[in-house]
Amino acid sequence: MLRFTIFGIPVLVHPFFWLTLAIIGGANSERGPDALFRLVLFLLAGFISILVHELGHALTARKFGAWSEIVLQAFGGYASYSGVHMTRPRSFAITAAGPAVQLLLGGILWLLLERFHDKIAPQALYFTVSLTWISIVWAVFNLVPVIPLDGGRMLDALLGPKRIRITLWITILTAVAVGLGFLTLTGSIIAPIFMGTFAWQAWKTLRDEPWR
Repeated sequence: MLRFTIFGIPVLVHPFFWLTLAIIGGANSERGPDALFRLVLFLLAGFISILVHELGHALTARKFGAWSEIVLQAFGGYASYSGVHMTRPRSFAITAAGPAVQLLLGGILWLLLERFHDKIAPQALYFTVSLTWISIVWAVFNLVPVIPLDGGRMLDALLGPKRIRITLWITILTAVAVGLGFLTLTGSIIAPIFMGTFAWQAWKTLRDEPWR
């Protein structure tokens, strides 16, 4: 495992984080003599983008006085925080900060590519495009109002614990719709598997909790 500290925040990177990115990068890359080098560039782009996302969470939590750390694992990562009581507005701000800063990164890179793409060396261009694509797609996907994604947690912070049933039903319906949409439009089963899992977890919570 890789361990380091950035801006005073501990970061732990599991080996499966790299494996997941390698699978995604390999599935979307063209074959050729430089395929391996491009895969390495994709891994670096994914690492930077997702780390920026989690830093958005962690640094915002620290701004509110919490101790935070980042873990990058299979299919993403998370920022945990403790040491201070979090109100719903603060929880919303912490959750929103991740995709917000990632979208900002993707948007800035998009504008730079629009203006300077013909002046960038091919390998640097591939890295920049990968970083842009990962940042925008990852942020937008995480904004879907489905627990445990950021969008679902933001919805939970908005509606509050007394309306958790509404949040869970929105999670189920949205997850089913998004999963079927991905399957219909792309034929890929990766997103539907995730969305199906999220919908099942929400349904299980609704079924098992004593409020029923």
